[in-house]
Amino acid sequence: MTPHMRTHLPELRAAAQRIGRRRFLTAAGAAAALAFSTHLPAAGAAAAAELEARRITTNPFTLGVASGDPLPESVLLWTRLAPDPYAPDGGLPAERVEVEWELAYDERFLLVVKRGTATAHPEFHHTVHVEVPGLLSERPYYYRFRTGTWISPVGRTRTAPGVYSSQLSFAAVACQAYFDGYYTAYRHVAGEAVDFVLHLGDYIYEYPVDAAGGHRRYTDRQVPAHFNRETVTLEDYRLRYALYKSDPDLQAAHAAHPFVVTWDDHETENNYAGAVPENDVPPEEFLLRRAAAYRAYWENLPLGAPQQPQGPDMRLYRRLRFGSLAQFDILDTRQYRSNQAYGDGWQTPGPESEDPARTMTGAEQERWLIDGWKGSGAVWNVVPQQVVFARRRNVPTADYKLSMDAWDGYPASRKRLLDGAQAAGLTNLMVLSGDAHVGYAFDLKADFDDPASRTVGTEIAATSLTSGRDGVDRPDNWASLTQANPHMKFYNGRRGYTVVALGPSQARITFRTVSAVTTPTGTLGTAATFVTSADSPGLQPA
Repeated sequence: MTPHMRTHLPELRAAAQRIGRRRFLTAAGAAAALAFSTHLPAAGAAAAAELEARRITTNPFTLGVASGDPLPESVLLWTRLAPDPYAPDGGLPAERVEVEWELAYDERFLLVVKRGTATAHPEFHHTVHVEVPGLLSERPYYYRFRTGTWISPVGRTRTAPGVYSSQLSFAAVACQAYFDGYYTAYRHVAGEAVDFVLHLGDYIYEYPVDAAGGHRRYTDRQVPAHFNRETVTLEDYRLRYALYKSDPDLQAAHAAHPFVVTWDDHETENNYAGAVPENDVPPEEFLLRRAAAYRAYWENLPLGAPQQPQGPDMRLYRRLRFGSLAQFDILDTRQYRSNQAYGDGWQTPGPESEDPARTMTGAEQERWLIDGWKGSGAVWNVVPQQVVFARRRNVPTADYKLSMDAWDGYPASRKRLLDGAQAAGLTNLMVLSGDAHVGYAFDLKADFDDPASRTVGTEIAATSLTSGRDGVDRPDNWASLTQANPHMKFYNGRRGYTVVALGPSQARITFRTVSAVTTPTGTLGTAATFVTSADSPGLQPA
């Protein structure tokens, strides 16, 4: 698909009505997909009848609670009503439900500071998104929901600092394939003393989950058969979020900390690029699938009204400020990118991949990012995004290959960002990545061909929560990758997460790893710890 095709989305949507093949485009599937390419009713304006909450006889808060995108004076709260989360309708009729919410200073709700009522609309699959304004900055709050006789679990959230903060910490996570193992790492994330959790993509995977839960190897229960298919329709994606969010360790992490999220490919389809699918599927058909995926993503995560999708488009990139200490520019490197050069695997670079016109972010997002750096003034400028940013040769010889799905497949786009950071006077650029299913730490170089060139920033790649199963400390290609990339300061193949603590002059990065995820008894360890200075980038072992 050509870059200008996005401007013709209405025509593509109309064309989608004429396609009559594949399970996705059954009459019901096409009708549902087309329905959410239009504007949804505002809260309180839906025409659905109202369900009396007292008629809900089974606990509807089966998927827990969550909060996200903390601001100095507000937080965003989330829950979903689903008495039967593995049923397509969640166990509720297509009627709206009134839900009460409370926010308090204490876990026992003796000092309630805010309360109100929200509507769980069937159009949003009975999810609830509540933005609570008028709060104090940089302090914890506790929240819960109530409908009928049912009360949700208690969640803990935290507002961002207002003007100044001397410390900010977060856990970076990514890639949580349900079928590859248990979310043991999330159990430990829930106990970390961090201000928020940063999710770098692949919250769900589109691949089927068998009756045994894949490598979870359930013997005491079975995953329903309708999960054993690839996600394509809105119903498929909604059900997949229900399966993932039913995990108690994931629920515990959401209840313990606010989340800041961005997606990668598997929330829609493996290695898609903009409006170009992985396989030979008509673009109008893929855009319907993308619309379903984006809709379910917004419904199931703590995101606000500015992120609500319109058909196959969703403005996910956004900026969060944490006083004068840190500015977070959260990127979307999937929706606007050029198609991968030479396919989406590891390939020899050439004229196609090095074309200056190629983009990872799209022109509008690129300008937004660089302009935001110019006006930043923060001690730390942090860029959470999806795929490995630093150059990563696969062998230390002249016949090396690069990942065409990562920034190595878009070197001109990467150079524009690094030049923009230099022009803005940044000395503290920190890029955060996921996707690779391993933990990496890189020095970002002015010239990757010259190891002695100036270090212009750091990159921290969080390993996967489960994807790739247990992993090992030193994968088979450890020696070749570390030799081929002298700016690579750390490489570990275990599962886990990364804790980053930002201070006024120094950042501390700790790589946590889990001994195993294919058994629920995996233990937590620390693989490495690094520090980097705010005014002199470069990673040093702590």
